[in-house]
Amino acid sequence: MTRQLTINYPETFPDALGQSQEQFEQAAKWAMAVKLFELKQLSSGMAATLLGVERTTFLLKLADYGVPMIDLDERELQSDLDNA
Repeated sequence: MTRQLTINYPETFPDALGQSQEQFEQAAKWAMAVKLFELKQLSSGMAATLLGVERTTFLLKLADYGVPMIDLDERELQSDLDNA
């Protein structure tokens, strides 16, 4: 089953950003998915599904938002290296 989320915004927002309505709404959808991924509330696969794109497409676009694909702290990184 699929649910729908509706967000109200002033109709002047897209014009103020130099975007069409479709571009603005797509950018907002991407921003939401990326932020939920960054907060570790969505996996990359779940975020990609939300956006209707391939997981690799989502992961590669993270750099546009300044979000790393993999977010390991120094301790986790060292543990991964020690176990390799």
